Amino acid sequence: MANRVDNPSYAHETLEFVTVAAEYCALLEKSEERGATEFVDTLLKLLPLVYMKAQLLPAVETDGAFVPDGQVTEDDYNYVRSGAYSLLHRHDEYEMLVWDEDMQTEESRWCSVSEGLADVYQALRNFVAVYQQRLEPCMPDALWQLHDSFELYWGQTLLDTLRQLHRIRYSLLRNGEDNEENS
Repeated sequence: MANRVDNPSYAHETLEFVTVAAEYCALLEKSEERGATEFVDTLLKLLPLVYMKAQLLPAVETDGAFVPDGQVTEDDYNYVRSGAYSLLHRHDEYEMLVWDEDMQTEESRWCSVSEGLADVYQALRNFVAVYQQRLEPCMPDALWQLHDSFELYWGQTLLDTLRQLHRIRYSLLRNGEDNEENS
């Protein structure tokens, strides 16, 4: 095995990302322990950190021989999605304008905050599982896969969800839903 200092799987930036990603996963796995305001406030602090740390991950060259299988089951995904939905229920769906490059038009579509959170969770949980299980041969491929899916999918999903969470947070304040009784 390469020296851990030179190995991107154990680079400082990678280990920091693993820590932040694990914290995000734990938040979603235990969402029922929080009220809506606390949940949203925590996400508004954590999601920008996840995004920043993902951008700092080292580049990895791999042949893909050890791309790990996904650890998140459909039941896991639905559990975290429904937990977030139960806190955000009436704020969960939102309309978003999307630019279609092929058609050169803008279209409107309905999105779900809880689904966006669960999509990000799935990518992060699959990655963190490789580190938790200490699957060293899979770590470079997991790192590559995470970076690739960040660029193509979950990075944008995170940003779209973060934007809506900002709206939700200040809607809760304006409507007097800031205390946990009304959440």
